[in-house]
Amino acid sequence: MPIARESVLAVLDRIPLPDGGTLVSRDLIRALTVEGDAVRFVIEAPSAEAARALEPVRAEAERALRALPGVAGVQAVMTAHGPAAPSLKIGQHPTPQAAGPQPIAGIDRIIAIGSGKGGVGKSTVSSNLAVALARQGRKVGLLDADIYGPSQARMMGVNRRPASPDGKTILPPSAHGVTMMSLGLMLKEDEAVIWRGPMLMGALQQLLGQVAWGELDVLLVDLPPGTGDIQLTLCQRTQVTGAIVVSTPQDVALLDARKALDMFRKLKTPVLGLIENMSSYVCPNCGHEAHIFGHGGVAEEARRLDVPFLGELPLDLSIRLAGDEGRPVAAGEGPIAEAYADLARRLVAGGMA
Repeated sequence: MPIARESVLAVLDRIPLPDGGTLVSRDLIRALTVEGDAVRFVIEAPSAEAARALEPVRAEAERALRALPGVAGVQAVMTAHGPAAPSLKIGQHPTPQAAGPQPIAGIDRIIAIGSGKGGVGKSTVSSNLAVALARQGRKVGLLDADIYGPSQARMMGVNRRPASPDGKTILPPSAHGVTMMSLGLMLKEDEAVIWRGPMLMGALQQLLGQVAWGELDVLLVDLPPGTGDIQLTLCQRTQVTGAIVVSTPQDVALLDARKALDMFRKLKTPVLGLIENMSSYVCPNCGHEAHIFGHGGVAEEARRLDVPFLGELPLDLSIRLAGDEGRPVAAGEGPIAEAYADLARRLVAGGMA
């Protein structure tokens, strides 16, 4: 029986690091290959000193994988990366391109995930859906296009600045089976982005065009809330397969969700469907199900507008805790992870992802 890449990653995800986290959650695994009964990979430490300290972890990883059924040989190589090229700058003015929306080489589908307003859990849905799609066997990328409030680096557990061998190409990190990029990785954690429209447009163009995304089945683009420059730039300059709009059930959120839907229609971007987030809450003590923000409003709106309703996602403390810890809840097991898995299966079955 062939060795599953997911089984190898599951073993590596159980190898703890001295300062917390695991080889997988801290995004230290590179060039993982499984050929026959042999497993090879690279552990990329942030510095030469860290690489020396991680040598016992490398040895433990090899030992643990040799115990995996079907594995006959394991080769783990330790390396250390340097800082990104100093000439790499994000936030330049956009450069001219051919007229009309353009494809991105190697990416089959691009799905924009938007919302009319903030606070509806759009970024949380984006990260968990990306992980759920990866667990369905899709090659997934995740772009954090929320330039003013990037959060995907934290939620995906990635904290190192991407490398750039030439000051132009950006080598994106990966976590939980997802290739991801966020402006948050290029800034200090508490550094504000104070840019006007042209710099926002240029930054998005760089994050789409200069990142070495590789071959992807789908790239999810986590948009900022609202209907501004980033949304316009993405849909007018890039061939977007379609958009998903996230909303909570209450009327106030739906008012703004309708504006997002209207924007995508005016930009001639197909709406793939609506998601109702924070749809229900089950008390962990008594099991009572409550609808804190109402229930069914998004499904009703989808019927009214004749767009697909993709499903309901619950409100649960574990979702917040997992995001804060950098390990999306969809990467685990249980009813919450299964809700995201159902959503991912629906998208794959419908040919959307």
